[in-house]
Amino acid sequence: MAKVIDILNTPNTKFTFEIVPPLKGSTIEDISQTIETLLPYNPSYINVTSHRAETVLVDKGNGTFSKKVVTKRPGTVGVSASIKFKYGVEVIPHIICGGFSAEETEDALFDLQFLGIQNVLALRGDALKGERTFTPETNGHSNANELVRQISNMNQGVFLTPDLKNQNNAKFCIGVAGYPEKHIEAPNMETDLRHLKDKVDTGAEYIVTQLFFDNKKYFQFVENCRKIGINVPIIPGIKPVSLLANLNNLPQIFHIDLPEDLAREVEKCKTNADVRIVGIEWAIEQCKELKAANVPALHFFTLGSTAKSIAEIVKTVY
Repeated sequence: MAKVIDILNTPNTKFTFEIVPPLKGSTIEDISQTIETLLPYNPSYINVTSHRAETVLVDKGNGTFSKKVVTKRPGTVGVSASIKFKYGVEVIPHIICGGFSAEETEDALFDLQFLGIQNVLALRGDALKGERTFTPETNGHSNANELVRQISNMNQGVFLTPDLKNQNNAKFCIGVAGYPEKHIEAPNMETDLRHLKDKVDTGAEYIVTQLFFDNKKYFQFVENCRKIGINVPIIPGIKPVSLLANLNNLPQIFHIDLPEDLAREVEKCKTNADVRIVGIEWAIEQCKELKAANVPALHFFTLGSTAKSIAEIVKTVY
C-alpha cells in the first residue's frame, strides 16, 4: 500500500487519471475499457469520483408528480476496491460532504480501512440541482475543511464514537481540490486561497486542481499558494476538449475560461472528430510545458473525454 504523498515525492512527473462509477444497473465492465486503455501508460494511481443522491420527479400517471431520491452512480468504495485488487493500482476514492452525515462518512472511511485503501480526496461536492447554495445533511459537513478535520481526527485516533474498543489510528493520506480560476462561490481569489490554506493546515497533504486550459493560470495559482505558505504538491488537472458543445458547456459547468486561441480553433471545426484533434493537440502542448516545469503529476479527467484521446496525449508527452 502506497500513500499518494510518497508517490508524488519521488522524481519525475507522474501520470494519473480519474474515472466515474458506472450508472446504477451497469457493471464494472462499463469502465474497464477506459482503465485498460490507459493502464499501459503506468498510472501511479486512479481516482474514483463520488456522487450524491438526487431528487427527481416521478410521473404518477394522473397528471401529478411525486419526488423521489435516487442515487444514480453509487459504488465509489466498491469500484475503488475492484480496481485496486483487479489491476494492482493504487486508488483514491472521493469522499464528499453533500448527501452524507458525519456518521455515514466515518462508516465509509472504516470500509476503506478494512479494504486497505489509505488515500482519499476530500471534497464538499456540488449543491443539489435547483439549490442556490449548498445545504449539508443533518449532522453533516458544510465544507471540505470540516471533512478534512474529521479524517485528520481519525488519523489521530479521534472518532465520532468515543467509547470504541481497540481503537487504531487511521492512516489516510488526504488530498483536496484547488481552483486556479477561483471557486465560483468565493468572493475573490484571496479568500479562496485562504480557505485552501485552511484545508492544508488542517491536514491535507496535496492539492489537485480544477481543469484549466491556460497554463499561465496554473503557474500563477501555484505562485500565489507558495506566497501564503501552501507548500504541498499541487497537481494540474487536464481535460482535452472533445465536442463542439464543449465551447459553451465547459465554461458553464466548471466556471473556467477557454483561451481565445483554443476557442477560435474549436469554432473552425465542423465535426466532433475535428474537435477531438484540436483538443489532443492543445493538451499535448499544455502537458509538455507542465512536464518541463516538473509538476508532480498530470491528472486527467476522463468524463466526457475518450480514453483513446488521453492515451494519445500521454504517449506523446511521456
